[in-house]
Amino acid sequence: MKKKWQQLDENKRERLRDLAFLSPSLIGVAVFFIVPFFVIVYYSMVNNPIQHQFVFLDNFIALFKNSAFRTASKNTLFFSLIAVPLAVVLPFLLAEMLEARIPMKSQFRTFFLSPMMVPVASVVLIWQVIFANNGAMNDFLALFGVERIDWLKSSQAQIVVVTMYLWKNIGYNMILFMAGLANIPRELIEVADIDGATPWFKFQNITLRYLSPTILFVTILSLINSFKVFREVYLLTGEYPVESLYMLQHFMNNTFKALDYQKLSAAAVLMSVVMVGIIALLFIFEDKLGKDVEG
Repeated sequence: MKKKWQQLDENKRERLRDLAFLSPSLIGVAVFFIVPFFVIVYYSMVNNPIQHQFVFLDNFIALFKNSAFRTASKNTLFFSLIAVPLAVVLPFLLAEMLEARIPMKSQFRTFFLSPMMVPVASVVLIWQVIFANNGAMNDFLALFGVERIDWLKSSQAQIVVVTMYLWKNIGYNMILFMAGLANIPRELIEVADIDGATPWFKFQNITLRYLSPTILFVTILSLINSFKVFREVYLLTGEYPVESLYMLQHFMNNTFKALDYQKLSAAAVLMSVVMVGIIALLFIFEDKLGKDVEG
């Protein structure tokens, strides 16, 4: 009996010791993430920071009636629907290419990873030189008789930003896919080859299933990065860009400067809910795709 109590006391001491080591991180997460989030939720449901009168969903209703918010939401959704799938598919294809026996594999890896080492300000400067009204892209298109386009002030402005986003993120995503491909058991591929399996069968039943955690991670990472593209757009075009480039981050930044905390808080809560919903769907899809592998 005494030995049992000593063991219980020892287990309790170990738990307290573990909690003591974890407490700085837990306190930091609570102070800088959890508490501010609930403060934002609170502000989204009161009329202003002074009176604190509870208005429930009135701020959200007013937000949906705001034309700037609708434009920003539409542009952000459109950008993510184009950029995120490309940021998953293109790196995967590049990783598959680099897994094959091709010459200059090291040079290709270096080429696609080099954008990660370039500062954002330099990237923006390069894109301004290329896509300015008198830039290199218009000079190139002029050789084929195409009229000059002011890319950053036209309806094609999102093409510029999508290209920049892909150029900046493809290399890192490619490395993640190469790591995932390296972890696929080669025995399965060899057995499939012996059985005469087609390339599509191997891709669907082996590669895709074993890569499902990597695909999930790359998709979530690309989605988060697509919501952070405001930095590049802001440096390219300023606070109020052409309408096709007015993103949710522009709306939030300008709303914060106007001290409209209720509208800002409501937009932040909506954005969080949408992100959580999308990520939950991705986890469900990944769970179904990789279930046989885990089993």
